[in-house]
Amino acid sequence: MRLIPAIDLKGGCCVRLLRGDFAAETRYADSPESLYERYAGLGAQWLHVVDLDGARNGTQAHAPTIAALARRGTMRLQVGGGLRDRATLERTLAGGAGRAVLGSLAVTAPELVAGWLGELGPERIVLAFDVRLDEHGIPRVATHGWQEQTGLSLWEAVARYARAGLRHVLCTDVGRDGALAGPNLALYVDATRLYPAIEWQASGGVRDARDLWALSDTGVAAAVSGRALLEARVTPAELEPFLPGA
Repeated sequence: MRLIPAIDLKGGCCVRLLRGDFAAETRYADSPESLYERYAGLGAQWLHVVDLDGARNGTQAHAPTIAALARRGTMRLQVGGGLRDRATLERTLAGGAGRAVLGSLAVTAPELVAGWLGELGPERIVLAFDVRLDEHGIPRVATHGWQEQTGLSLWEAVARYARAGLRHVLCTDVGRDGALAGPNLALYVDATRLYPAIEWQASGGVRDARDLWALSDTGVAAAVSGRALLEARVTPAELEPFLPGA
């Protein structure tokens, strides 16, 4: 399993939200550039960058910052937030992103997104499904920066792309995101069991190295972590098994 550090951008700053709540924000003094260099120095090969303003409003707000990070060239970027049309998607990829992350549109316009998967290639697109568990424990997808809750289950959302060659899915348990509450291991066990051909990326709740090892045992391809790394809750030595360039 590979560890992918995450940087969330809001109002020009690096932040973390608690359980997807824009009103529950922790702002960090680190610049995107300094975090990029820190994670590259640890041996990360991919960096997950989210434009939170874009995710909420539908229009990218941090494109120049993201493009500047891509030009550094040490890590490849996986970029999400505000990618709601073909022009923005292509501009993001042309600007140096190795992968573009599609969230809300993957739920609201599956036929359109399936077509892009075929045209641009499944290696260049990640579908992001942010979920909350309902009263029966079923993961239901949220959209538009976690602000709108749908009745669509994660499994139904993924099934829409069964014939489109989908390869990468980022799944965030919103209830654990930024909360340092531990990842939802059962969710990822089910995901890898039901869709073993997909390279699942698990996000939300990572606290320490034990969580990384536990996620590795679920069969996910990658773990995306923000707060635990921002706050140095895992030592470089503990991170080393999950960073290919360490």
